[in-house]
Amino acid sequence: MPATESRIPAQGGPHTVEGFRTDVLRIIEAYPHQPVFPLFVQLRELRERALKALERRNPEERSQQLLHTTGLICAAMTNAAFDQGQSSAAEGQARTAHRCAELAGDQALRCWIRGTEALIAYWDERYQDAVDLAADGRRFVPGSGTALVRLAAVEARAHAHLGDAAAAEQALARAAVARAEVGGPDEPGGLLEFPLPKQQAYAATTELWLGGRERVARAERAAAEAIGGYLRAPADKRRIGELCLARLDLAAVRIARDDLDGAGEQIGEVLTAAAGRRTEEVVRRLRQLVRALHRTRHQSAPEAIELRERIGAFCAARGVSPLVNLPV
Repeated sequence: MPATESRIPAQGGPHTVEGFRTDVLRIIEAYPHQPVFPLFVQLRELRERALKALERRNPEERSQQLLHTTGLICAAMTNAAFDQGQSSAAEGQARTAHRCAELAGDQALRCWIRGTEALIAYWDERYQDAVDLAADGRRFVPGSGTALVRLAAVEARAHAHLGDAAAAEQALARAAVARAEVGGPDEPGGLLEFPLPKQQAYAATTELWLGGRERVARAERAAAEAIGGYLRAPADKRRIGELCLARLDLAAVRIARDDLDGAGEQIGEVLTAAAGRRTEEVVRRLRQLVRALHRTRHQSAPEAIELRERIGAFCAARGVSPLVNLPV
C-alpha cells in the first residue's frame, strides 16, 4: 500500500472527507497555471484513497460528501489525463466522475463532465460526437456557474468543423445567453470554470474554422480580446494553456493573411510559455498550424520553413507521455 494511503483513518471521520476536499480544491484552483503531471500524480493518490474510503461503511451524509468529492477528483483527472495525450484513460475517468456526480445529486458537475467529454471528442476529431455530448449535457441544469456556457461554446466549434455555419452561430448565441444568465460563481472555480476570455477564444476558433474574410476578421478580434483578458491576470495566476491556444488562433489569422512575422511572434510566445506546461491541445493545435503553413503561398519562404522547424522541434521534444505504463 502506498504511504499516502496510510493517512486514511481506520474509521470514517472528518479528515476523510474534509481532507480530501481541501486537497482537491487546492489542485483544481492551481491547475490552469501549474504543470499538469505533478498535479495528476497527486490526484491519482487522492482518488485511490477516496475510493477506499467509499468502500467502508459510512453514514449516509458522509457517503454523499465522499461521492461528490470523488467526482471532483475524477473530473480533474479527466482533464489531466487528456492534457497528456491519454484520451481513453480520460474518458474512463469521466465515466467514473459522472457516476459519482449522479449519485451525489450534483447537476452542475454532471453538466461540466459532459462538456469535458464533448471537448475530448472535439480534439479527437469526432465532431458529431462532440455535438451530441454537448447537447446531452444541457439536460443537467446547474444552479449557478458557467457549465452551460462551456457546453454551447464547445458545440459551436464542433459545428464549425462540420461546416454547419447556422448551427455554429446558434451555439455561439446560446453561449452568450448562458453567460448573461449565470446566477453565481462556479464552485469550485479554477479548472472547473469557463471565464469570459475562454469563451472569446472559443468564438475565435469557431469563426476560423468557418472561414471567409469577414469571419477571419471576427476571429482576430475575439482572439485579441481573449489574449488581453488572460494577460490582465497576475502572472502567477495566468491560465497558461488557454492563453497559448488563444495565441495560436491569432497566429492562424496571421497565416491566413500571409503575415508570417506576426504568426511567428505569437507562436514564439507559445513555445516559450508551453515549455513548462505542455498539453495535448497545444501540441495538436501547433500541428494544425504546421499544415496551414504548408498550404500558404509562402510555404517555401525562409520564415515559413523556420516556423515549421521550430514547431517540429517543440513537438518532438515532448517525447513519450509520462502516463505511458503508469496506472491511470
